[in-house]
Amino acid sequence: MRIGVFTDSYKPYVGGVVRSIEIFTEELKQLGHEVYIFAPNYPGLPEEEDVFRFPSIPSTYKGFYLGLPFSTRLEEFLNSHPLDIIHVHSPFILGRLGARIAKKLDIPVVFTYHTLYDQYTHYVPLIKDLSKEFTRKVTVSFCNQCDLVITPTQIICTHIENMGVKSNIRWLPTGIDLTEFSSLDRTWLKKKFGLDPGEPVLLFVGRAAKEKNIPFVIDGFAKILEQYHKASLVIVGEGPETLNLKKYVKELALSERVFFTGNLSRVDLVNAYGGADLFVFSSATETQGIVIAEAKAAGLPVVAVNAFGVANMVSDGEDGYLVAMDRQAFSEQIMNLLKDDELRLCLAKRAVENAKQFSSRLCAQKLVQYYQELLDTRLTKTGAKAQ
Repeated sequence: MRIGVFTDSYKPYVGGVVRSIEIFTEELKQLGHEVYIFAPNYPGLPEEEDVFRFPSIPSTYKGFYLGLPFSTRLEEFLNSHPLDIIHVHSPFILGRLGARIAKKLDIPVVFTYHTLYDQYTHYVPLIKDLSKEFTRKVTVSFCNQCDLVITPTQIICTHIENMGVKSNIRWLPTGIDLTEFSSLDRTWLKKKFGLDPGEPVLLFVGRAAKEKNIPFVIDGFAKILEQYHKASLVIVGEGPETLNLKKYVKELALSERVFFTGNLSRVDLVNAYGGADLFVFSSATETQGIVIAEAKAAGLPVVAVNAFGVANMVSDGEDGYLVAMDRQAFSEQIMNLLKDDELRLCLAKRAVENAKQFSSRLCAQKLVQYYQELLDTRLTKTGAKAQ
C-alpha cells in the first residue's frame, strides 16, 4: 500500500516523534510498502525522493521549523504519488492538512497521539498562550475526525477516552530495532569520559527540556554521591534547558561527576546504553518513552517516575522500579540496586527479555494490519453504496 505521513516534526530535528516515524517508515518499506513523508523544510537540506518538504519558518523553539500548509507543488506530487491511506502525527498545521487531504481523496486517516498536548502548550505551534482546557478540546475534536487513533501505550488509550475521544482507538508502541543492541561496545562510555570501569554509571537520555524534569534526576544523584563518591551521571540529549542544567550542576558542585554529551550519533547512543549500569528517567508527561525500551534492550534496569506512559514501559520489580515523584524515594531505589549486584543482574536479564515485545518489525506488522482493516472497511462501504 501507499502511505502518506504528514508531520510537523521531522529530520533534522531530533525527538521522539521523529524517531517513531523513522522506525516505522524503515520497517514499512522493508515489508514492501511505499511511504511518503510530508514535513517542514529546513535550510540546506538535500532533496529526498520520498520526502515532500513544505515551505517553513523558524519557530521560537530553537532548531524547530514550522511547516506552512501550502505549496504550489503539492497537487502535482499527490497526482504522481497516489495514496491509499494518510497517517498524521500532529493535530496541528501539517497534521490538519493531511486530514483535509484524506477527506478530499476519500481515503482513511490515522492519527498517532504522541504527546500529552495540554502539558506542552509552551511548545505547540500557534497556540502556546492558550489554556490547557482549550488545547484538550482542540485535540479531542481532531481525534474524533479520524478513522483511527493510535496511542503508544494502553494507559494513554484510556486517558484520551476519558478526555472524550470517541473514535476507534488502538494502542501500539513505537518499536525498536533489536539488532542494534546485539553487539554493544560496553567499554565505550567509560573510556569516552575517562571513568573508572569499576564505578557505577547512571544514564539519562532525553531532550533537555523542562517537561523532562531533569533537575529531579540531578538532585537524586547528589544524594547517591553521599555513598558512592565515584558514581557518575551521564545525560544524553540537547535542548533549550541545556545551559540551565549545566549551570545547576555547577552550583551543586557536581561538574566532575555529571557529564553532558549533547546529541549522539545512533551508534554512540547505543554504546552509551551498553556502557551504563542503570537507566534513570524522570519525565511525568511521556506517552511512551521509547528510550526506556532501548535501555532495556541494552540490559539496563530502569528506575523511573511512575507516570502516564512510563507506567506501561517498566514492569515494576521485574525489569526496574517505578517510584513516586519523590527525590528521596528515587535515590533510595537507585542505591538499593547499586548495593545488590545479584538483584541488578536479575533485573537486567529480564529487561532484555521484556524488550523483545517492542520489536520494530512486529509493531510495523501490527500497524499494517490496522491500515488494512481500515481499507477493507472503506471498500465494503463503497461497495454497499454502489449497490
